[in-house]
Amino acid sequence: FLQDQLPEYMVPAVFVVLDALPLTPNGKVDRKALPAPDGSSRTDEYVAPRTPTEAIIADLFAATLGVDTVGIYDSFFDLGGHSLLATQLISRIRQSFEVEVPLKALFESPRIVQLDPVINQLRQQGQGLSLPPIERVAPEREETPLSFAQERLWFLHQLDGSSATYNMPAVLRMRGDLNLDAFERTLHEIVRRHEVFRTSFENVDGTAVQVIHPEVSLNLEKADLQQLQESERETVLKQQAQQFAISPFNLESAPLIRCCLWQLSDNEYVFGINMHHIISDGWSTGVLIREVSALYPAFCAGDASPLPELEIQYADFAIWQRQYLSGAVLEEQLQYWVSQLQGAPELLQLPTDRPRPSVQSYRGATQSFELGQELTQKLVALSKQKGSTVFMTLMSAFVTLLYRYSGQTDVVIGSPIANRNRSEIEGLIGFFVNTLVLRTRLEENPSFEDVLAQVRETTLQAYEHQDVPFEQVVEALQPQRSLSHTPL
Repeated sequence: FLQDQLPEYMVPAVFVVLDALPLTPNGKVDRKALPAPDGSSRTDEYVAPRTPTEAIIADLFAATLGVDTVGIYDSFFDLGGHSLLATQLISRIRQSFEVEVPLKALFESPRIVQLDPVINQLRQQGQGLSLPPIERVAPEREETPLSFAQERLWFLHQLDGSSATYNMPAVLRMRGDLNLDAFERTLHEIVRRHEVFRTSFENVDGTAVQVIHPEVSLNLEKADLQQLQESERETVLKQQAQQFAISPFNLESAPLIRCCLWQLSDNEYVFGINMHHIISDGWSTGVLIREVSALYPAFCAGDASPLPELEIQYADFAIWQRQYLSGAVLEEQLQYWVSQLQGAPELLQLPTDRPRPSVQSYRGATQSFELGQELTQKLVALSKQKGSTVFMTLMSAFVTLLYRYSGQTDVVIGSPIANRNRSEIEGLIGFFVNTLVLRTRLEENPSFEDVLAQVRETTLQAYEHQDVPFEQVVEALQPQRSLSHTPL
């Protein structure tokens, strides 16, 4: 009841039941005599689902958050939920109930007891699926269109030529007894499972297409550095790993993944993997790690693959995206971005130590820092109090910082999003990531609370329209193009 009446931060954290309130001699409540709350006084005790609908929602919460049980009064965000997981939860709700729950509704009703009536109301109103399902296309297809994101990378590849700009390299130091046969079998099985690793890209009559090959050979390169002295070994390893990372791919030749294994001693190895961004993204790396972790021990034990066959492939998503994001649906989605970004500034004019080059060099750096535990706890508390995520709160702080240094009252920030808002593509490797353009207006010197409220609303609306590829947004807005900076 209180959660419906009060802001989050005013809802009591603890209730203590007393037979009577302690009183002072003159009849007032003696606050000093109130007992200290103990463990039995918590309000977050588990309350089991009471209806079949609540039970389904609880299971969806638990599966998305990776927890065992969820009570009907537990908040999705208090249990560790954030915007990315919220998108996954919306996808699972869509699949289970065949309704489209707006992301904003989840932020406003983050508890099962609040979300249940929202879903029931949507079902009664007949608000069924607004998106068609992604289906498996006949495997005998010869040529498949590129997804919008792939098309952009293909275009940039034609402009830049042979380049390592969109390589995705990583190295992993491994210690222990390596079963090389099982490890190589694991890599080959992953290439077999995911068509995207057997895909090349060709130009057919002026149009780029995906060509999916029935089989490709993934060669695990091996380098034995055991005979070198330790200092020389590390130097050679770094040199070779660097060369491995920056060697460009030929998009017309599959596979667009390379693997290398450096042996440093009897039980120490360094494994290198490099993929072109056109077939992978950050989320895909997590999928890859999970599948290796499942396949390798199974193959070591002589067992078959424990992973189920994939129901759809990345090419099916590309076809679905082309079919769905067209006509009236695309126009309706694009209209949001056009109205949101019309008249946005071309650049953020930050003071810099060097002039902006006429052509982007992409030479930059990453600045890393840590926030202390106390500040982090305060940020989490503020986010809960204002009904936002920590990302939204930090984004608001970043906007404020840019405003302070640029003096601009109209700040536009590009934010990557996984764009995995459908459950059927969560287990796929491929290039799904999208860029959302988040605009914040700071005219009339707003308070930080006002900025946070605006960022929260803008971010939620952007999530609702995340299906539209960044490339389509740029095309619709037709900004003046320049080689010295990115559009929008």
